[in-house]
Amino acid sequence: MSKSTPRQTPRIRNKRALHRFEVLEKLECGVVLVGTEVKSLRQGRASLDEAYARIRGGEVWLHGFHITPYEHGTVGQHEPVRPRKLLLHRRQIAKLIPKVTQRGLTLVPLTVFFSARGLVKVEVALARGKAQRDKREDLKSREHKREMDRALRRGR
Repeated sequence: MSKSTPRQTPRIRNKRALHRFEVLEKLECGVVLVGTEVKSLRQGRASLDEAYARIRGGEVWLHGFHITPYEHGTVGQHEPVRPRKLLLHRRQIAKLIPKVTQRGLTLVPLTVFFSARGLVKVEVALARGKAQRDKREDLKSREHKREMDRALRRGR
């Protein structure tokens, strides 16, 4: 494949995260994977719905990230759900530790995508959980915005 031809690789999104959490800060990091996991990700066969990140022993781990086994794989298939190490610089992890230890803050993966070099990247957000009323207010404001946009389009 030539360098001028862009690759059509899927972006796996955590659709529920923006509904459940208020995003405070975003980080892009690499992830340690085995070969069949990368092949499944290229096919878009993964889910971030129940995924979360934890800091343990000075390392960041991604839990609950489901990658479907590769259908053309052999005996050495990967486990669909296993902790996967996220690659961040020590300084970045050191800045995250006091923030995550605060009450109510957590690390939530938002998207998994392929970089321009073909590496798998995970966009992780430092987030605070929303209360039920906040979720309702967000839904109301989105609905009002849609109605205003429709009215403007009809008015032309």
